[in-house]
Amino acid sequence: MSSHSPLRVLVAGLGNMGRSHALAYHNNPGFEIVGLVNRSKPDLPAELGDYPFFDNFEAALSELKPDVCSINTYSDSHADFAIKAFEAGAHVFLEKPLATTVADAERVVAAAKATGKKLVIGYILRHHPSWIRLIAEARKLGPPYVFRMNLNQQSSGAHWDVHKALMQTTAPIVDCGVHYLDVMCQITDARAVEVRGMGLRMTDEIAPNMYNYGHLQVMFEDGSVGWYEAGWGPMMSETAFFVKDVMSPKGSVSIRVDENAKSADIDTHTKTSVIRVHRAETGPDGKFLAPDEDLRMEGEPGHQELCDLEQAYVLKAIRDDIDLTRHMHDAVQSLRLALAADESVRTGLPVRF
Repeated sequence: MSSHSPLRVLVAGLGNMGRSHALAYHNNPGFEIVGLVNRSKPDLPAELGDYPFFDNFEAALSELKPDVCSINTYSDSHADFAIKAFEAGAHVFLEKPLATTVADAERVVAAAKATGKKLVIGYILRHHPSWIRLIAEARKLGPPYVFRMNLNQQSSGAHWDVHKALMQTTAPIVDCGVHYLDVMCQITDARAVEVRGMGLRMTDEIAPNMYNYGHLQVMFEDGSVGWYEAGWGPMMSETAFFVKDVMSPKGSVSIRVDENAKSADIDTHTKTSVIRVHRAETGPDGKFLAPDEDLRMEGEPGHQELCDLEQAYVLKAIRDDIDLTRHMHDAVQSLRLALAADESVRTGLPVRF
C-alpha cells in the first residue's frame, strides 16, 4: 500500500460520535469509507447516505477487509470488536471508554501490540488546543495539585434517551470520567493511590443497579487530590454544571465558559471561552504581584472540527508509525481509576492501589 493511498475504513456505531467520526473520514482524502455498521438503520447526514450499510460488524469486517476499523458502539462491545479487527489485520480507532473492565482493556492493548497495529482511543480533549494549553499552564505551576472538575448534563427528550441507552452498560462517572481523569494524570505524573466514589439513582427510568449521578475522589502519590462529578437527566441543575479548575501552591488555572451556555449542548463540553491563570505570589505588602491573566481562546474548534482533528491524528499515527505505547497505557490507567470509582460507589469502600 502506498503511503499516499487512502486508508479503507469501516465505521461501526452511528450514534452521535460515530456519525461525527464518519463525517471526518468522509471529508478527509486520506480515508475512504468502505462501509457503515449499525444494528438498525439510523437517520444519516446526506454525505453518508450512499455508503454500503451493514447490521453485523463481523460480516462487514470479513467482506470488506478494511485497513482501519472505527469502533463507536456501546462500551460492552468495544473489546471484542477491537480484537476481531486487529486479528483481521486492521488498525483501530476505538471510542472511549476503552472497555468495560480493566482486563478487557488490557486484552485490547495486548492485541494491538501482538499484531503490530495502531490503537487510538477516543480521548478527544487530547486534540483540543485549549485543553492542551490548560494542561501546559497547570504543569508550569507544579504539584501538589487540587483538581476540581465536573460535567453535569440536564438532558431531556432525545438527549435523555441517549443517556439512558448509555447507562445500560456504563455509569456517567465512567463514561465521562475517563476524559477528566486522563487530564489529571497528564498534569501530574504521580501514581494514583486511592479512589473513592459515591452515587445516587435519581430516576426509575434506569436499572435498579445503575445510578445517574456520581462523584469520585482520587488521591495521588505526590499529595495531589482531585474530584470529578457527573450527572445525567432532566432533574440535573445547570448551576455550576461545568467546573474545570486546577490549583497548586503557586496559583490556579481555570476554564471559564459563557454564562449562557447550556449543559445539553455538546459544543459546551469542549468550548473554553477563557482560560484564567492566577498566580499566588505576593509582595511585601501581601498583595498579588501579578494580575490574573485571561487567555482568550478565540477560533476554537467545534465538536465536528475536533472529530476531524482526532481522525487526522489517526491517519498520522498510521502513516508516520507513531509510537502509541504511552497513549494506550494512559487509556488503561484512566479507565482503571474510573472503574475503581464505580466499584467504590457500589461497595461503599475506597479502592487502594
